[in-house]
Amino acid sequence: MPDLIKVAKFGGTSMANYEAMNRCANIVKSDSDKKIIVVSATSGTTNLLTTLIGVKNPDDKHQIMNQIREKHYEICDSLKYKEEAKRRVAQLIDDLEKKVISSKAATSQYSDEVLSFGELISSTIFSYVLRESIGKKVEWLDAREIIQTDHNHGSAEPDIESIEKNAETVILPHLKGSCFVTQGFIGRTKSGVTTTLGRGGSDYSAAVFAEAVNADVLEIWTDVTAVYTSDPRIVKKAKPITEISFNEAAELSVFGAKVLHPATMVPAIRKNIRVYVGSSMEPHLPGTWIMKNTKEKPPIRAISLRKNQTLLTVHSLDMLYRHGFLARLFKVLSNHKISVDLVTTSEVSVSLTLDTNAGTPGKDFLPKSVISELKTFCEVEIEENLSLIALIGNNLHTTSGLSGPVFSTLEGINVRLICHGASSHNLCFLVDQQSAEKVVQKLHERFI
Repeated sequence: MPDLIKVAKFGGTSMANYEAMNRCANIVKSDSDKKIIVVSATSGTTNLLTTLIGVKNPDDKHQIMNQIREKHYEICDSLKYKEEAKRRVAQLIDDLEKKVISSKAATSQYSDEVLSFGELISSTIFSYVLRESIGKKVEWLDAREIIQTDHNHGSAEPDIESIEKNAETVILPHLKGSCFVTQGFIGRTKSGVTTTLGRGGSDYSAAVFAEAVNADVLEIWTDVTAVYTSDPRIVKKAKPITEISFNEAAELSVFGAKVLHPATMVPAIRKNIRVYVGSSMEPHLPGTWIMKNTKEKPPIRAISLRKNQTLLTVHSLDMLYRHGFLARLFKVLSNHKISVDLVTTSEVSVSLTLDTNAGTPGKDFLPKSVISELKTFCEVEIEENLSLIALIGNNLHTTSGLSGPVFSTLEGINVRLICHGASSHNLCFLVDQQSAEKVVQKLHERFI
């Protein structure tokens, strides 16, 4: 076993073309402790595959397949062993084409099988790029040999106990002299059916791999240089964060920061694995370290924004001095797999925030059947086009004198909901979407 084990994940933009892959290979080459390399599909490929799933016309299918083929052959043409790499890539693309041409119905299982090819192809190509760069044993590993999941296609949940057993057999005995290249985003059930962990699931896959091998560090290489105090596209003066705690990073990812998949923090926290976020395009720049404890613990570390939120308010006199109403309300939402973020209550009303972005594309995330069911025992009001703003920091529930300055900064802004005190790491509120970016800019100017 090596002294240190690092798992490095490279996203789609890091796999965009040969030049990008070569930069990533140099990052791996610079540190012999990087033992497991997890990659996403090449930039734009998952979108092509998603389109392919919904296409019925054979000519349209062939056209998209040609795009996928040309895109990856172009990268192979820059390789030293391009003919060998092309043969392996061609086999994968041929297998994909047979599957989509013969398919008649786009089931969730079929969708996962098609989407998995993006990572299978990119990891195959990158294994060749890496072999040319580091000159030592590079093993291509099918992630499905390790990542066992449940049957929830499109958003499968990993079976951590089985994954650790698989890693102990397949990976750990060979880490000393090898570097494994594998896929993010994909897994398979106990019976061998391919599944996916959902869009953005490559970060989560990397974290699960890191947990399974008891890694010392998980590295997330992306197209941004660090985690920032706010979205630099919205706040021009946003600053890179050198260090941030697990709890703060988890809050940031949940409340809108797109640098990390929200589930990534969970395996890292369970095994106390330090996480590094850096840019594969500018690896010389300092990134962000995410760890259990940080030297500094400012009250407000960052401000996040999540757009396209809906506020669901239910009103019923049955709540007054009676039990069971909330249980009934949440049972309806749970039965329809509707996830709730923030909750505030009064004597006869409950307000809930729902993330419109979290639904399946093309589907109504709050179906009429849900509203009809709720109306059998309460009045229902729905407000859309709202944005959720979260102040992320430390000890926010006990920091005196904070609420006054926050809400004086929001003078003239209609705040629809406030959630404060449930967590020591966030203070959240809803505002109209049109004014949201201006609110974030004002708060950042005032507190950061």
